[in-house]
Amino acid sequence: MKRRAVPKVAADRSTRTAPASVRTALDANSIADALIQNLQCLQATRPEHATPIDWYMALAYTVRDRAVDRYIATIETLSGGNPSLKVIAYLSAEFLMGPHLGNNLINLGIRDATERAVARLGQSLTTLLEQEEEPGLGNGGLGRLAACYMDSLATLNVPAIGYGLRYEFGIFDQAIRDGWQVELTDKWLRFGNPWEIVRPEVTYDIKLGGRTEPYYDESGRYRVHWHPERVIRGIAYDTPVTGYRGPTTNLLRLWKAEAVESFDFDAFNVGDYYGAVDEKIASETISKVLYPNDEPKAGKELRLSQQFFFVSCSLQDMIRLTLRRGRSVREFDASWAVQMNDTHPSIAVAELMRLLVDEHAMDWDEAWQTTQRACGYTNHTLLAEALEKWPVPMFGALLPRHLEIVYEINNRFLDGVRRRHPGDEGLVARLSLIDESGSKYVRMANLASVGSHAINGVAALHTDLLKQTVLRDFHAVEPEKVLSVTNGVTPRRWMVLSNPGMSALITRRIGDRWISRLEQELQRLEPFADDGDFQREWRAVKGENKRGLARVIRERTGIEVDPHSLFDIQVKRLHEYKRQHLNVLYLITLYNRLRRQPADPPGPRTMIFGGKAAPGYRMAKLIIKLITSVADVVNRDPAIEGRLKIVFLPDFNVKNSHAVYPAAELSEQISTAGREASGTGNMKFAMNGALTIGTLDGANVEIREAVGPENFFLFGLTAPEVAQLKASGYRSRDRYESNPELREAIDLIAGGFFTGGDRDVFRPLVESLLLHDDYLLLADYEAYVACQGRVDAAYRDQQAWTRMSILNTARVGRFSSDRSIRDYCRDIWHVSPAGAADR
Repeated sequence: MKRRAVPKVAADRSTRTAPASVRTALDANSIADALIQNLQCLQATRPEHATPIDWYMALAYTVRDRAVDRYIATIETLSGGNPSLKVIAYLSAEFLMGPHLGNNLINLGIRDATERAVARLGQSLTTLLEQEEEPGLGNGGLGRLAACYMDSLATLNVPAIGYGLRYEFGIFDQAIRDGWQVELTDKWLRFGNPWEIVRPEVTYDIKLGGRTEPYYDESGRYRVHWHPERVIRGIAYDTPVTGYRGPTTNLLRLWKAEAVESFDFDAFNVGDYYGAVDEKIASETISKVLYPNDEPKAGKELRLSQQFFFVSCSLQDMIRLTLRRGRSVREFDASWAVQMNDTHPSIAVAELMRLLVDEHAMDWDEAWQTTQRACGYTNHTLLAEALEKWPVPMFGALLPRHLEIVYEINNRFLDGVRRRHPGDEGLVARLSLIDESGSKYVRMANLASVGSHAINGVAALHTDLLKQTVLRDFHAVEPEKVLSVTNGVTPRRWMVLSNPGMSALITRRIGDRWISRLEQELQRLEPFADDGDFQREWRAVKGENKRGLARVIRERTGIEVDPHSLFDIQVKRLHEYKRQHLNVLYLITLYNRLRRQPADPPGPRTMIFGGKAAPGYRMAKLIIKLITSVADVVNRDPAIEGRLKIVFLPDFNVKNSHAVYPAAELSEQISTAGREASGTGNMKFAMNGALTIGTLDGANVEIREAVGPENFFLFGLTAPEVAQLKASGYRSRDRYESNPELREAIDLIAGGFFTGGDRDVFRPLVESLLLHDDYLLLADYEAYVACQGRVDAAYRDQQAWTRMSILNTARVGRFSSDRSIRDYCRDIWHVSPAGAADR
């Protein structure tokens, strides 16, 4: 690894005696002194021998030190400093935090000082930021939302703990080989993690398997004892989460699984060397990898074990902290607001009941009221396959006591339904926690819904559709329970950190209060939308961002793109409902038009895709292959050189996205209406001045309302029209046969034009479109192509386009995660945020 030369003065600093405040002071000199100390004391090297990784690690520890005082103060508050405090416990199987260093520099207000400090030591802050591994502890939007919410909770001074799993291997790294996705192991811990603080004293034993035994205690009360087959230990790993220039630093507490007894001497002494560590290997598997393939039975068991493991550790931790603050378990719901982020943590309802009833001898009815008052459930999907269900035999074998509790909850709940709706056994069957329509399953979404005092959707349209579809029956029996909280994203990462040029420009015009008061302050930018000088500065920033992304594309793919072309970007998880392949059909149509040399050709366009397909999702992986195959043909065709380039940017993640969102000019949000719960990428694009082309789906509806219909490129069927078309007997082949350009595009795919004559590669995809088209690509194709024509016409007028871009940014303040958290505080958690800092 190449080492940078270090000035003599920098090396000499390591021998100086630093002032007492060197670990906490925020000025450049103190940061430089601390950096040299940490380089020597923690990395065990001197500046002249240090690698970039050494410098990064030393700098990370230096920055972490500056958050520790606030972190300790928050821990003391959570542990007993304020007994009446209500703390938010955010339970999530994913926390896609992104790199920590840059974000902490922003929130601590020391980015400029740190840049000066490292420059004095002969280093580049940009280079050191690049050394940080992406902590891939999430799959996509769900985990990134959790990260944004943790940032906002701290910024708003709302005490909170994010609870999840410390996966040793996170979401896979993606490579593209011969046009296909290849999954590589994510070794995010290979150099260590300087941000986490191991808490070996915070451990909990987690039971799995075995049997239950009923008995009566000395008071004659019916009790149940769980005799587990095995026990696993959970160890806490804490990561401080700083708020923006405020006093609160919350914590992300992730659990690592370890064996209660990691080495069997008896087995070792008789020569069974592998058996001696069997328990260690089996136990640590629980927190080994994010989302193991759950197609085989073993994968399902592991996923359920993971979910129960982190939920049980978390709830036991909450009860410990409750007692430590001098409160009774009967005050648990006054001490904690437990928010379940989707169905993955929904076993929390049964586990909290077990802990209260079995471990703390609480009466069932009182425990149930406590559980319901404490728990809230966020639903993130309208897709039935994403609402988790577990086979009853497997669930009972792994969690025998919880199956008993689920049945008891179900019996009591359904008795109430029958009393209120006598004779409606269809309603009873649909609401049941147990699906008995065939093989029996435990319905985790139903468990979460029954066990929570509030259920929320994540966009206005999504919540309305929830009430009409998957939660229709729950809404019918408890209409006050279903609420809406539209998602949001943190402007600290998605504007200040990732787009410093634009952020500086905004700050020069309206001051910097917008960073923590986006909804109130960002609209003050609107009058500058017609200011010619401001428009030129805006375009200059966007141009620099586009040149930066062009360099990234060249380095990672070898493709040269024109920074003066329209940067049209679709980056998100690969899924058929997100319709990346509708975009490809348009690109093939555009390619065909360009080959025919139209009299009025559209302006040059660079189409950039990015996103990962689930390893077992064959159709999504085939769509990636389609994108790369079309790109290979289009990019090599000299007849259209300079007019169209197609790029698939591999391994899209939080770190890589810092170059993508600021460079975007057109944001593709083209999912089938009624399928996307909310989306957050659409918000990040709009905040960075990209115009949206999209359907009325998810939060697109609210974004269009906010920015103005004239600043949004709308196309496609609405959710009611989608439902009506499907009900009327939609035949996709009719669209194929009636539209010559669509037929030509599909025939090129089917005929092997993009695969060297191989007609078999894309046969499954073509057959899916022509025989089923579940996501209505062919129904929306004509409207989408026409809308892209409007995009091209609008882009030719750069003054008008820039005006629309500025207005998109100025009007999307409501999509800050700060607003989302305020909504949760007011409507669901019933706590009062102390408010954001002024700076």
